[in-house]
Amino acid sequence: MPRPRQRPLALLLAAVTLAAPVLAGERTLLELRSPYNTIYVSEDAQGHRIMRFTPDGPRQSVVKLDDPDHLEAGYTRAVPVAFVFNPRPRSMLVVGLGGGTIPTFLHRCLPELAIDAVELDPVVIEVAKSHFGFREDDKLRAYAADGRAYVERSQSRYDVILLDAFGTHDVPYALATREFLRSVRRITTAQGVVIGNVWRRDENPLYDSMVRTYLDVFETVYIVEIEGALNRLVIALPWTPRLAREEILRRARALTASLRLRQDLAAILERGFRAPGADGATGRVLTDADAPR
Repeated sequence: MPRPRQRPLALLLAAVTLAAPVLAGERTLLELRSPYNTIYVSEDAQGHRIMRFTPDGPRQSVVKLDDPDHLEAGYTRAVPVAFVFNPRPRSMLVVGLGGGTIPTFLHRCLPELAIDAVELDPVVIEVAKSHFGFREDDKLRAYAADGRAYVERSQSRYDVILLDAFGTHDVPYALATREFLRSVRRITTAQGVVIGNVWRRDENPLYDSMVRTYLDVFETVYIVEIEGALNRLVIALPWTPRLAREEILRRARALTASLRLRQDLAAILERGFRAPGADGATGRVLTDADAPR
């Protein structure tokens, strides 16, 4: 697949810089309009570089350029849980780039892992490079493409797939339906892992329906609750693992040590890893036919 055509960096630097902060305590570095978003980049007094799509909206990405191993968002610290279920991944797909926090971090942890990142908005890719330290190389590639179309057309298969695409407020409906998740399953390897980042129930009216749809498509589904976060991770497998909880925790401890993670994956799982339980019970399977008009 061809690389997206990049606009000159000078065009980025010519973007409007606001006099007022995006939020109190933050210094605005960039406001840049694209065909899909208005991208706001700010920085706070602690050196957190932040991407938003509205001036006071949710943070799409947070990095600390002087501390590249820092993971600010709670769910980003939990994403390596995927490697508990697939400990020797060779390939990964990330749908939704933002500032590139997760692929950049995982690229440092696992330099031999081939990571493809798909982002709808080519300007987001430009801003990730100009303001968030995102860099492509032979193992880390970014494509400007519609995430659903990329998945549906892909001839590659991936050991790990992270669905992390958010609009201004939520996951696009087209990236939550049974038809889309079936396409995701098609390009997941037999022992692969799919991770969906979703807002929790009290922030997301479709939460139970999203979980119900994962349950409809995949053999095994787990939930990871993240302490203090508004979102949860859905772990979906096209296979049935024969792993007792203690073995899962043992692998998580070993992974924390081998990847030299600052966060203790075993502690994350002890607090928040569970079967869906009642999650999804009151939901409906989301389909393309029922998409909002």
